[in-house]
Amino acid sequence: MTDPQVDPVEDLLPRPEVGVGPWVGPWPEGDHWDPELLRDGDRRNVEDEFRYWRLDAIVAELNTRRHGFHVAIENWEHDFNIGSVVRTANAFNAGGVHVIGRRRWNRRGAMVTDRYLSVHHHPTVNEFMEWARGEGMAVLAIDNVAGSVPIETFELPEKCVLVFGQEGPGLSAEVTVQADAVLEISQFGSTRSINAGAAAAVAMHAWVRRHVFGQAVFG
Repeated sequence: MTDPQVDPVEDLLPRPEVGVGPWVGPWPEGDHWDPELLRDGDRRNVEDEFRYWRLDAIVAELNTRRHGFHVAIENWEHDFNIGSVVRTANAFNAGGVHVIGRRRWNRRGAMVTDRYLSVHHHPTVNEFMEWARGEGMAVLAIDNVAGSVPIETFELPEKCVLVFGQEGPGLSAEVTVQADAVLEISQFGSTRSINAGAAAAVAMHAWVRRHVFGQAVFG
């Protein structure tokens, strides 16, 4: 009996290859090119402009374009969402990612994107706050708790760090008490919260809309 969840025709179709094959023609000149990638092809998940580039050359270029926001996540219970947050932070070219609490985190979800940005560790909330204050960063806690303000109507500052809690318990009281503001992502269904990785993506995109595209918040 045929499994109704499987499309036998689609299953036989060749899957498209990721990336590009070996360089065709004379090799380009420049220190940023990677000879092995030029020879063998570049199958990495990178933007087309970075095809065949050395990893350190990509990082150096991204460093010239880093945005003014950073991202932090508490990691008291070895949160599995951190990898996905790091991957999204790379996509939006965050200034950096900060892990508060346990140093070890599951890197599988990051899909090696942690190599393209700086990931910092802060053993305690107070140490993280000291870093943020020293850098002149507004600390914005993202959690749907009593008294939180909708992120859709909040004027996100250019220099800020968006802080996310763990799946389930959310942010600790230490963070929400010391934060400059506590923001929530408006929801309209029955579930109380959304995945921390999804919440991080929404919040980062809100910052990008405001400071990259110049779109004012709703209000």
